[in-house]
Amino acid sequence: MTGRSVYLDTSAILKRYLDEEGSDVVKELFRDAYRGEVKLAFSFWNIGEVIGTLDKRLRRGQLGRDEFDFLKKGFLAEVKRFTRLGVLEVVPVHSLILADAWKLIEKYHLYQADALQMVSAKYVGVESFYTADKRLHRAAMEEGLNSILLGGD
Repeated sequence: MTGRSVYLDTSAILKRYLDEEGSDVVKELFRDAYRGEVKLAFSFWNIGEVIGTLDKRLRRGQLGRDEFDFLKKGFLAEVKRFTRLGVLEVVPVHSLILADAWKLIEKYHLYQADALQMVSAKYVGVESFYTADKRLHRAAMEEGLNSILLGGD
């Protein structure tokens, strides 16, 4: 794999599975990863956040049970497949990463999950950081990450 490396936060990952503004960009990144042109990265934390967001949509009636099951299984299958192909790095959540995230929580007044995203992206040395969160995008830019805003909250 000789392509570029990109980090996807939860809001970006979800655009792969839900039709939202910016979905076309994320779907293209996944296609490029299948071709070995891009290496994706996200935190182990994101897996639970993606499932939690899908579950929230199920509880709110925005997804039916069959659609929820289909999206969840598809996401988890892609995580396994991409990891086996070597085009996805799932960043572990460990004490050193969390401790670095705490500094960003205070500096930018972020949620721990958002700070964890930035630290994880730096940890693996990605070239680009994709998010749909404007506040996280601004903080990521200030931290020197090449953040790409997908349009969103």
